[in-house]
Amino acid sequence: MVQPLAKPTTKKTTRLKAMLGAPSLSFLMEAHNGLSAKIAEEAGFEGIWGSGLSISAALGVRDNNEASWTQVLEVVEFMADATSVPILLDGDTGYGNFNSARRLVMKLEQRGVAGVCMEDKIFPKTNSFLRSTAQPLADMEEFAGKIRAAKEAQRDDAFVVVARVEALIAGHGMVEALKRGEAYRKAGADAVLIHSRERHPDEILQFKKEWGDRLPLVIVPTKYYTTPTDVFREAGFKIVIWANHLMRSALTAMQATAKQIFTAQTLIGVEEKVAPLAEVFRLQGESELEQAEKAYLPKGGPVARGIVLAAGRGDELGELTRDRPKAMVPIAGKPLLEHILDAYRSANVRELVVVRGFAKSAVDVQGASFVDNDNYASTGELASLACAKASLDGPCIVSYGDVLFKRYVLDELLETEGDFVVAVDSIAAEPAADATPAKAARKADWAACSEPHSRKTLLANVLLKDMLTDPTSPGITGEWTGLLKMSGNGAKAVRELLGTLSEKELATASVPDLLRRLVREGREVKVVYTRGGWLDVDTLGDVLRGSSFQ
Repeated sequence: MVQPLAKPTTKKTTRLKAMLGAPSLSFLMEAHNGLSAKIAEEAGFEGIWGSGLSISAALGVRDNNEASWTQVLEVVEFMADATSVPILLDGDTGYGNFNSARRLVMKLEQRGVAGVCMEDKIFPKTNSFLRSTAQPLADMEEFAGKIRAAKEAQRDDAFVVVARVEALIAGHGMVEALKRGEAYRKAGADAVLIHSRERHPDEILQFKKEWGDRLPLVIVPTKYYTTPTDVFREAGFKIVIWANHLMRSALTAMQATAKQIFTAQTLIGVEEKVAPLAEVFRLQGESELEQAEKAYLPKGGPVARGIVLAAGRGDELGELTRDRPKAMVPIAGKPLLEHILDAYRSANVRELVVVRGFAKSAVDVQGASFVDNDNYASTGELASLACAKASLDGPCIVSYGDVLFKRYVLDELLETEGDFVVAVDSIAAEPAADATPAKAARKADWAACSEPHSRKTLLANVLLKDMLTDPTSPGITGEWTGLLKMSGNGAKAVRELLGTLSEKELATASVPDLLRRLVREGREVKVVYTRGGWLDVDTLGDVLRGSSFQ
């Protein structure tokens, strides 16, 4: 059974309102989409500020209500869905008059947002730090009516409405700021946000001193950021908002990355500095989806598990495998291993196990479980398979981490009954007429089968007779593709066999060695013939060919 995501027992609105009444100082971190909201929560922040500036910037428009309130609402809904902490939305002026404000409150409550902050400026607004002293303020009584309408529109008693006073920013002075704050308090605001553009905290500290404890105060120390936080704590402010720093830090990083990639025309030097894709998938909740797929999607065919042996480095690829295994070399924009896992999934093989070894931390694909062969440098392929011995429990397919294959090859394998079934490429047994001796004699896993592949028909009941390493050996009928399917009984037999092998045997034994032994013991190994549809990535040329393989 899939476990639902854990939900806090206290409502988001209740938790935000509790911050306003708490004796300690609380902090809200800016976020501008679901991803940044999740990052803020994971960092430990107890609440999130849905910044109007940052959301506008992320949408590529100015902070002048160029993004409609419904567009902002859509963004903040994603933020609320992605997190379990309360969100206080920067609601600008309420996007219009009192009627707009009360509709906004209704829609925010529906989407799980804990509160809204509205500022006493004229709609459409201008960012407070742009031409600040030239910005006209809303009529105080009109804005007080907007606050009252917002409070009366809420259905959740704990929903928070914060009135933002812009008098100091606009140059109207302390008396006007206090006058407006008091009017909004009487209108029912849950808190007042007092803003300042000064590079020191003198104005807000004076406001707090004269304001006293009439209503909780919220501040945004973007300009006076050098002030020690203890000053705010000792003065008795309730919430500090870090207003735009996730957006601004992301902007700096993206500018640097874009410039470096454009200049260098390569990802070398960048890939190691950015978050791995696995971290992106984790934040997106990919693991929960994987578990849900197992619970709710059809189980597919009789084979539900794929085991990928990807412990080797792949020295033949040189610098491409300096700090990552061959399985993680990019092919057409994503790691070779991801192509393999995608092929499995396309055939409804969903329980995927990857055996890692060299640079195992670099194997960061999603949708698979991992076992490690830490002795990869001194052991063979069967040692890696032995590491996944627990997965040899029921029907499964074993493949290599450096062999691409198309779905139709996999489908043929899955549809053929037998304890052991291998896919053999018959084209490989027929070198081109102009092939050089070196090409004709290349290293490969050659198969000698009971019947050659017929160009007219696909023969039934073809059996593997031997696995050969010498390409000049008589009787070769094709090349093994690296795919082996086992029934439940076959997997059990291999699991028991692996338990009997000595350390010396595991140090050198390969999967072809396993197939040879099965044949010698008289076990029936069935063959599915294919013509192409797979690619063994052994050289830089293979890496290039892989881009067109898919």
